[in-house]
Amino acid sequence: MADLISVIIPAYNAEKLLADSLNSVVNQTYKNFEVIIVNDGSVDKTADICDSFASKDTRIKYTYQDNAGVSMARNKGMEMSSGKYICFLDADDYYSPTYLEKMYLAINKGGVRSLLLRLK
Repeated sequence: MADLISVIIPAYNAEKLLADSLNSVVNQTYKNFEVIIVNDGSVDKTADICDSFASKDTRIKYTYQDNAGVSMARNKGMEMSSGKYICFLDADDYYSPTYLEKMYLAINKGGVRSLLLRLK
């Protein structure tokens, strides 16, 4: 079985773009992943979006922390992660549908450098 990848998404007042970001992960061609959303003290509808996605997909974990900044949110996500590999996604960004698959294949073929160069 393929290794688990943890995708950590820090979110602060991200209601406008968070659903698109989450959909880009949920629809990956590589299916063995978990998503950890760390709500960093949002005061908009970010929590509602997180709850909605987490209730529909068991691969999605959601936690809240008082606003402490993106670095602390990423650190909390790493503490909660179970994956062999960790990657980050900002709440206002998205992955192409094959991102995790290409990343995983490159890591396992020893081609991480070439993958990183192609992603620039």
